[in-house]
Formats: sequence, C-alpha cells, structure tokens
Amino acid sequence: MTKAELVAKIADKNGSSKAQAESSMNAILEIIQDELAAGNKLTLTGFGTFNVSHRKARTGRNPRTGAEIKIPACTVAQFKPGKVLKDAVK
Repeated sequence: MTKAELVAKIADKNGSSKAQAESSMNAILEIIQDELAAGNKLTLTGFGTFNVSHRKARTGRNPRTGAEIKIPACTVAQFKPGKVLKDAVK
C-alpha cells in the first residue's frame, strides 16, 4: 500500500476529503519524525513504540569482494509492534 492509497482509505473511513486526510497524515508523520529527531520515544498503546537506537561502529565485510570495511556509528529509528498489532498480524 502506498501513502496515496492510505490517504484515500482514511478519507473514505472518516468521510472527509482526501486533502484533509493527507493533511492529517502529514501532520502525524511530521510529529513522529520531530519526536525521534529530538531523541524521544513515542508510544501508541496497542499499536507499537517508535524509538531511537544508537549503533556502535563496527567492522563488516563487502559482500562482493570480501574485504573488511569499517561501518561508522550511527543513530537509527526503530519500531517495536505492540501486542494488539502482533495478534492482528498472526
């Protein structure tokens, strides 16, 4: 499903226009992005938790040549699904 398809489904479900649904969707995504950029955790009870994780620098291998490469430390976004979402997917 693409973002456009999701926006269309939200508009249908709420009985609103696609423009209003897209505005709401963009606002939600922006809030999640801002919270993660600030290093905060965002919990949507039943759905899941978005958080930020820090990965240490490590040594990896180039799969094509087998040569060792250094992978720098980085910060990544993570999502852990909640129980309700896990059960729904099962």
